[in-house]
Amino acid sequence: MEGEEAERYQVDTKLPEEMGSITVARRLAGTVLKECDYQGRHEDVLLVVSELVTNALVHGDGSPALRVRASVSQVRIEVGDTGVALPETREPGPLNGWGLHVVRLLSTGWGISPGQDGKVVWCELAARLAPIQVRPSEA
Repeated sequence: MEGEEAERYQVDTKLPEEMGSITVARRLAGTVLKECDYQGRHEDVLLVVSELVTNALVHGDGSPALRVRASVSQVRIEVGDTGVALPETREPGPLNGWGLHVVRLLSTGWGISPGQDGKVVWCELAARLAPIQVRPSEA
């Protein structure tokens, strides 16, 4: 996400180290999407937020930090924690969960970066904007 348009709206927050933080993170992300008039599938963004925050709470250490940067056409989600163990992709399913598999499927890119005190798992999603169709009577 480069350029001014890509960072039209940004929110950073520290979440409590409790499962209720998933709901808080989803609400916050939903507000960001509405404020920047994101044209992509809001449900996909909210699902990815849920997965990343859940993973940070279950597999990470400390209170998760959430950053959401969004514009009309792109969203970048970052969830950090103080743990040093890197996330592992597992065979998706009822026993292992769907977490990173879902993130990988819905995102245009994702990865893990070293954080200030731990790690940050990030992903980016992009709206699939359709070209404007001109009707013959309007040409």
